[in-house]
Amino acid sequence: MLRFFTAGESHGRGIFVIVDGFPAGVRVDLDYINHLLRLRQGGYGRGGRQKIEQDEADILSGIRNGVTMGSPILIAVWNRDVRDMKASYVPRPGHSDLAGAFKYGIKDTRFISERASARETAGRVAAGALCELLLKNFGIEFISFVVEIGGVRANVPEKFDYDEMRRKIEQSELYTPDEEAEKKMKEMIDLARRKKDTLGGIFEVRVKGVPPGLGSHSQWDRKLDGKIAQALMSIQAIKGVEIGLGFESARRFGSQVHDEILIENGKIKRASNRAGGIEGGMSNGCEIVVRAAMKPISTLYSPLRSVNLKDMREEPALVDRSDICAVPAASVVGRSAVAVEIAKAFLEKFGGDSLNEIKSNYESFLRQIEDPSLWLE
Repeated sequence: MLRFFTAGESHGRGIFVIVDGFPAGVRVDLDYINHLLRLRQGGYGRGGRQKIEQDEADILSGIRNGVTMGSPILIAVWNRDVRDMKASYVPRPGHSDLAGAFKYGIKDTRFISERASARETAGRVAAGALCELLLKNFGIEFISFVVEIGGVRANVPEKFDYDEMRRKIEQSELYTPDEEAEKKMKEMIDLARRKKDTLGGIFEVRVKGVPPGLGSHSQWDRKLDGKIAQALMSIQAIKGVEIGLGFESARRFGSQVHDEILIENGKIKRASNRAGGIEGGMSNGCEIVVRAAMKPISTLYSPLRSVNLKDMREEPALVDRSDICAVPAASVVGRSAVAVEIAKAFLEKFGGDSLNEIKSNYESFLRQIEDPSLWLE
């Protein structure tokens, strides 16, 4: 079973991720991992921390001569801004500070915030990049982009070429394909900066090439959409997830929601992809389309009211170095979260100890689904 764990604190020595259950024989492109790590640091509206850190993956175990060994993979992303942060007794509304203080009975919220920091997501991106490299061997590709910031919505085509879209997104300071919307989004971020406030938004993750049958309908905890939603909701500041039409499907008639099934050149096809590639907890062979909503960052330069836990008096919340908007970065983290869940489901379906074994299982499955005469009646 593929799984990963992260460790480390925001201003500790680094962020670490251990990936267990990863098959042997996968060639690892370190430049690709570092590219995604750099994308995670980017985006218009980021704060001063990103000018300090130069995130790179340092592979400490599990890879030999650039190829995975089948043993646990340990990756470090070392911090440059290493320091012992002074105690903070004033929790920030919307952050983990006060809930963690209640949980552990600790007044110094640094015990909570150092680990709860979004700096932890560097480890998730490294794990997600490994999973993308695995799935690339089977023609599965990932892309993510920003669709909304501060109420400004981007115009995103229903279908697009992934390579062309990727170039367009990576040339954008906000990782969005709509140049006109980007200008308005940047104006909203500039307004928030002047007001000493923050902004959230929505990003989208798409995955093409996913075969049908990943996940399961049989138990609640094996449903692919449930696993993807949980992974995305575990990312700092994410407050909502939708797949396909999502919440819009609640506003339409069923005839405007469900995807008709057709025969085209002797093969089963869909007339549309409103389901976002998942039905009944299983991938259905269409492109997977997922969106997540990120709330505004909770550290404000014009702080909200709070309480000093040391002497129990009202006091403005902690003001610390922070971002104005981190939705572009969150889109990269979200892409990695989805990549991990797709990889887990893929290995559950076609599992093996090595890449060659998985390929053999996968090719056998493809032959089966391409010939319905082989199916049970």
